[in-house]
Amino acid sequence: MFHTALGDARSDIGHFLTDQMTELGTDPVAEAMRYATRGGKRLRGFLALEAAALFDVPRTQALYAAGAVECLHAYSLVHDDLPCMDDDDLRRGQPTVHIKWDEAIAVLVGDALQSFAFELLADPDTGAPDQRIELVASLAKASGAQGMVLGQAQDIAAETADQPLSLNAITELQGNKTGALITWPAEAGAILGRADPTPLRRYAQAIGLAFQIADDILDVEGDATKAGKRLQKDAQAGKATFVSLLGVGGAKSRASDLIADAEAALNPYGERAETLKALARYIIARDM
Repeated sequence: MFHTALGDARSDIGHFLTDQMTELGTDPVAEAMRYATRGGKRLRGFLALEAAALFDVPRTQALYAAGAVECLHAYSLVHDDLPCMDDDDLRRGQPTVHIKWDEAIAVLVGDALQSFAFELLADPDTGAPDQRIELVASLAKASGAQGMVLGQAQDIAAETADQPLSLNAITELQGNKTGALITWPAEAGAILGRADPTPLRRYAQAIGLAFQIADDILDVEGDATKAGKRLQKDAQAGKATFVSLLGVGGAKSRASDLIADAEAALNPYGERAETLKALARYIIARDM
């Protein structure tokens, strides 16, 4: 049931973004925007849809938040892959945007996807004016200098630090770099449902950290073909990770504890949250 729901969400979000990007034209930036938002697990968009469903928010409405976070995430990947950042040539099993086009197009595509995310949230079909304002403000905070961008800067600084980061420092870094854009879609569902976001925030913060720990494990044990990107980059760069600090066994144990915390946070929603609990378990069981 979970995999069916995830597959349906991938399809719905893909069709939604295709429809929303129809008016962008066929210039290189528009084509590369479509290219950058194709494929992927779409876990963040799925999380927005499922969180909103807890409060009976229509799926057609929740798709605006789901599409927005997927565009924001895609922008971060396009920029992260650039030579000045991680210098990757493969993403989701395909050439990265700067390889398929060039670096200038990749920079512009990232900029355009970020703007497009907020354009979606500002659409009247997203919700009432106060909801749209709250969604825009919260995504701006989650993705900017207090969230994802801060985490990216912390990650870059760690590469030239005299000593590897401590466990607490890595936890803070990943809470910004990865966790902020996982927490936001869960809170967005509560905003759309005019509900208290506290339980969903606790859930999302736990799975966000578990997600990064699972990524660190996959970087060591994973299959590059399934991952669709280069692996073992952190080890080659000598960067501290959850695996390097805790060991593979310790990292797996920590991730399992976080998933248990995440499931417990969903108890107020009863059986309605079963799909979100399944998502938490999937995060540490995935092989890509």
